[in-house]
Amino acid sequence: MQTRFDLSTSGQGLYEFTRDVVRWVADQGVEQGLLTLFVRHTSCSLLIQENADPEVQTDLRNFFHRLVPPTTDLSMSYLTHTYEGPDDMPAHIKAAMMPVSLSIPVADGRPVLGTWQGIYLFEHRNAPHHRQVVAHLTPS
Repeated sequence: MQTRFDLSTSGQGLYEFTRDVVRWVADQGVEQGLLTLFVRHTSCSLLIQENADPEVQTDLRNFFHRLVPPTTDLSMSYLTHTYEGPDDMPAHIKAAMMPVSLSIPVADGRPVLGTWQGIYLFEHRNAPHHRQVVAHLTPS
């Protein structure tokens, strides 16, 4: 079973889509299995992260911005892939450091997530983008 989640972003940040995933898994009627999510882009990532306190998202975004600043920062002047703007190559670096796929067990017809865990697309570009996440559910 497969589907695609289409997500619109409005710039750098974390975009939760847990409810969409949980709803789709429940509609498949699979009691036990493995859910795989895969993002089809090279400048964003997927994360399972706390979804209770929005400061976690702010701190993650700020940490990665500090770790990999835009190419306008002198510390990044050695980068050559700058055709699409100062956030492009840093976005590719962040995506290379973080997961682009997730595996989540399914039990009792639901993804097995902890109390405060949410599924996020982590957008690394400044401009709005349309992103696609492919979901594959394998019954066991």
